[in-house]
Amino acid sequence: MSANNTFQSLNALFKQVYADKIQNLIPDGVKLYKMIEFQQKTKLGNSYNQPVILGHEHGVTFAASDDDAFALNAAVAGAVKNASIRGNPVVLRSVLGYKAASSAIGGDQKAFMDATKFLVANMLRSITKKLEIELLYGQVGYGKVDSVSGTQLTIAAAEWASGIWSGAEGMPVDIYSEDLTTLRVSTTVSSVDLDAKKVTVADATGVQADDVIYHKGAKGNEFAGIHKIITNTGSLFDISASQYSLWKGNEYSAGSASLSLAKIERAIALAVAKGLDSDVTVLVSPKTWADLLVEQAALRKYDSSYSSAQVEAGAKSIKFYGQNGLVAIEPTIYCKEGYAYVLAMDTMMRVGSTDVTFKRPAMEGDFFRDLEANAGYELRAYTDQALFCDAPGKNVLISNIVNS
Repeated sequence: MSANNTFQSLNALFKQVYADKIQNLIPDGVKLYKMIEFQQKTKLGNSYNQPVILGHEHGVTFAASDDDAFALNAAVAGAVKNASIRGNPVVLRSVLGYKAASSAIGGDQKAFMDATKFLVANMLRSITKKLEIELLYGQVGYGKVDSVSGTQLTIAAAEWASGIWSGAEGMPVDIYSEDLTTLRVSTTVSSVDLDAKKVTVADATGVQADDVIYHKGAKGNEFAGIHKIITNTGSLFDISASQYSLWKGNEYSAGSASLSLAKIERAIALAVAKGLDSDVTVLVSPKTWADLLVEQAALRKYDSSYSSAQVEAGAKSIKFYGQNGLVAIEPTIYCKEGYAYVLAMDTMMRVGSTDVTFKRPAMEGDFFRDLEANAGYELRAYTDQALFCDAPGKNVLISNIVNS
């Protein structure tokens, strides 16, 4: 079979089996990726532009009840600014060997699916996992080093998220000084101890406590994640948080103690003061979730429908009504243990030229390319997107959580 026919067959079968079903194959664990809608935008220059309201109209005139033909105060226009968002490309490369490709195209669609389904599924899990981490922690890093012993790094408990590090063996990383000005070392993750919160790397030369770990090449090339957006005090999307109070997120401390429903309510009050009047989702780590579930169970009161013969315990989410509306608390393995996030999801969107796709830009119908030095083909997953929040003031970061 000629190389040209091989490419034609591979591309045709991939299109038939996967091209229009990518979104249905995305794993459920990437909650933010699924919650935040992707909106394809047209670039204006190098960025995407979105108008946002940062202040109210103030051209109001008050008059006494017997006044007539009174003078009007001057119009004071509300502040409407144009936010500028720059999408960041992310590319994942995977390989399909000649032998596997030959088997895949030797039969029908089922044969192709059998030969490629694990490759495609793992690519989708991998790239959407990276995006999920970026949606939370873009521009702030994967974790902070607590201590160093040889090549073993202990991650600070507050900075640990099991979802970031599970399956991380072989991941290339850059480790920077706390102020992010000095690259200590570029190395690779050798092993991970999820229980002890320890990451062993191939080389830890120069690494110190409080250093910050990034995926290799990510620093300076990431879009701002939720943590960065809420904690921003300077310019973000070309708008200054120091100039416009509604452009500044809210921060609430759990007081170096476990999180409670009452603390969540107090955190929400900070966002309500800045105009929050819609439902929110509260993202927490699994350990924080366990504490909240125990608290919720202790507070629960059983009515006349209670039967001692059958009691259901546990939940997938905790929901209650607060001063803003519905509050839904969701656990996620990607949330660091020392933090929780009160998110007005209607203020969030993912924008860019394309969501996750296997299509090669400007090469419609071509999914595979020949490897130059190896006996196989390369398949790439690609996206160009960024997270945008049009009202940071309606969102809250809860910090200083210490789980029981």
